[in-house]
Amino acid sequence: QLQLAESGGGLVQPGGSLSLTCVVSGSTAEYYAVGWFRQAPGKEREGVSCITTGTGSTNYASSVKGRFINSRDKAKQIVWLHMNNLKPDDTAVYYCAASLFKSMVTDGSSICFGYDMDYWGKGTLVTVSS
Repeated sequence: QLQLAESGGGLVQPGGSLSLTCVVSGSTAEYYAVGWFRQAPGKEREGVSCITTGTGSTNYASSVKGRFINSRDKAKQIVWLHMNNLKPDDTAVYYCAASLFKSMVTDGSSICFGYDMDYWGKGTLVTVSS
């Protein structure tokens, strides 16, 4: 059983920066992917970014590309989402989730290279407001 815990959320002004941390524990898998997702009030959850722990390959949603950076420490099993030039539309609860590459998402919506997520964290709130 794999556990994920997010931290680092908070209130930030438009144009500011914030870094989220996802600590992964309980994993016996050598390779997996960690995705970041967000859900704003009244909206569906959307994929933000994904990183593979092995090669460090990344993928980003078009709405955050060039502003958000995903990085990881494979040995410590920590993933970070560095968010820059934040906008009010970035306000949401942010979740990290892990994929063990068990199943595919067939509708093309997966942010993690076509794979479905197997384990989820509880989320951390990011509010972008002046």
